Amino acid sequence: MKVLNISLWVSALWHGSLCAPSGPWDAFNYAPHSKIVSPHAIYRVEGNVTHAANLVAGGGATISGNGSWVTVDFDKEVGGLISWTFDAVSSTSAVSLSFTESPSFVRPYASDDSTYPEYTTTYDGVLNVPAPLSPGKWTQPAYALRGGFRYLTIVSTSDVSVTISNITCAISFMPHVDDLRAYTGYFYAADPNFPDKNFLTKLWYAGAYTVQTNTVALETGRQIPVVASPGWANNATLGVAGPIIVDGDMGIAVPTQFVSTNDLAPTRNALSTMFAAIDPVTGALPESGPPLSQTGSDTYHCWTLIGTYNYYLYSGDTAWLQNIWSNYTKAVAFLDSHVDSSGLFNVTGLRDWARLGGGGHNSEGNALYYKVLTNSASLATYLNETETAAGWARNASALKVKFNETFWVPSAGLYRDNDTTTLHPQDANSLAVIFNLTTPEQAASVSRGLQQNWNDLGPVAPELPDTISPFISGFELQAHFESGNDARAMDLLHREWGYMLYTNLSVQSTLLEGFTANGSLGGYNYDAAYTSHSHGWSSGPTSALTFYVAGLTVTSPQGRTWSVAPHLSGLSAAEGGFETPLGWYGAHWQLSDSTFSLRVETPSETTGAVRLPLFGKKVTVDGQTVQSGNATLDLVVAGGNHTVVVDL
Repeated sequence: MKVLNISLWVSALWHGSLCAPSGPWDAFNYAPHSKIVSPHAIYRVEGNVTHAANLVAGGGATISGNGSWVTVDFDKEVGGLISWTFDAVSSTSAVSLSFTESPSFVRPYASDDSTYPEYTTTYDGVLNVPAPLSPGKWTQPAYALRGGFRYLTIVSTSDVSVTISNITCAISFMPHVDDLRAYTGYFYAADPNFPDKNFLTKLWYAGAYTVQTNTVALETGRQIPVVASPGWANNATLGVAGPIIVDGDMGIAVPTQFVSTNDLAPTRNALSTMFAAIDPVTGALPESGPPLSQTGSDTYHCWTLIGTYNYYLYSGDTAWLQNIWSNYTKAVAFLDSHVDSSGLFNVTGLRDWARLGGGGHNSEGNALYYKVLTNSASLATYLNETETAAGWARNASALKVKFNETFWVPSAGLYRDNDTTTLHPQDANSLAVIFNLTTPEQAASVSRGLQQNWNDLGPVAPELPDTISPFISGFELQAHFESGNDARAMDLLHREWGYMLYTNLSVQSTLLEGFTANGSLGGYNYDAAYTSHSHGWSSGPTSALTFYVAGLTVTSPQGRTWSVAPHLSGLSAAEGGFETPLGWYGAHWQLSDSTFSLRVETPSETTGAVRLPLFGKKVTVDGQTVQSGNATLDLVVAGGNHTVVVDL
């Protein structure tokens, strides 16, 4: 293995600021430089359109005749309100607008579907701007906001011409942030095993940008009941406070948020919304916030509680935790009440991420319940509720035994879906590894067994046939890293997220909600136009690249304790960092034929554990020899700036 050219790597660790440092990684940040964006290119012209190319530079174009149209391309996922100038109109001029994420649904007669999935793929239709039109600036009505699109098609719907110029989109997501590119974290690594060596860095930023687009203003929710077809309305209230995160699922989107922007207030607002809607009698949490306000999901109930732990781990917001604690304990008690004589959690709220067969003594539900118990014991400890913490810890220990007795199938080397089936699901097996329900031998077996579900594009989930779920694959990705199978993790990244980021079916800047086994968009009710191209639950690689490849994570609230444990993953170098309220955390490692070197920067009042990824002849910390030979891979390091070198 050759030494990576040092000149390619900008030292980012000693920058003395909480904002992410500048470097070559900035070129891969998908967030726009301004919250007012203009078209990047002309995608398609049909009929009589003159000077269409002018629209890219803010100039004017004339669309003449009923049915003539032009599609402009914003180059990446955007969302917000369109404005332009009507330069020349007549008394009967009229136009319509259609919006789409995928180029597959660029068409003059319908947007992609965001309101309701219908097999015709045309439920939303178009936004009509009827006669009479007035010269001057026009802005899309606020109720007709489109939360995500890349392509805008403008159609003449009368026999006379209309001239427009100065097309812009006022970005509506991240309403509380002026500079969308002002990240507090970063990641950078060259990937020699993928055609685009910048793939890993692009993917990290695509996940970060996805979650940014899912962070929205309070009054921009989809109206429920849905408006009649054709049409849409995005002016419903989403919760108790804004801004608020949507489409994220707390097990994936919150870690993405933390490592990239550390913009955790939208998560707090989403969690507060869920706790405000708790059933005061049963302690059940809703599956989703308003206006949808769906109920009846035990697994989403668990995810809200797991999201609570994630939020507190990253923020250390004790005042908020104490404020919701009574409702939190009610919500845990709701789960406890579903444990029957078997000692297992009995899943009765069946709504889930779309998987099939989730009821009864289901392994996914029990894995989530186990994680809730271990997290809850930690939270209670932080609040000095020692008896409560001990009780939840005992329950977790008992459940771990029952989980393995009931679901582990030694002959398959995998966990089964429930106590009456032979199906081995992707979700429960992945979660069992990352939630520490396995022995090291079981974890290795699960990692190996999960690969049996793969095709060229990723894992086809046994619990949802013909579907590749980036949500669940995000947990499988972590499971491969956790079990030490880094090559398998990188293979999964290349197959699944490599396809999503580069396929010409996608928006190529944010991440797909899901797709079918053959790579088509599929969709609810067979409506491929309804599939989201910017879904926070698909951003698992962003935190995984930080936590495993760069190797940097926090292990107690706000990062008072932390861990650096790089996974080499076939790379020569990687670096990244993030902030917490305590300050900046960074890690940068390089591997050559003769040495492995690691630079770490953390706040001075913290303590960390460093796990080296390989043995060597000698280990030095800040130039001082700490061991010779193959004594150990583990070091305890005080906060501050340190350089660890392993002579190979």
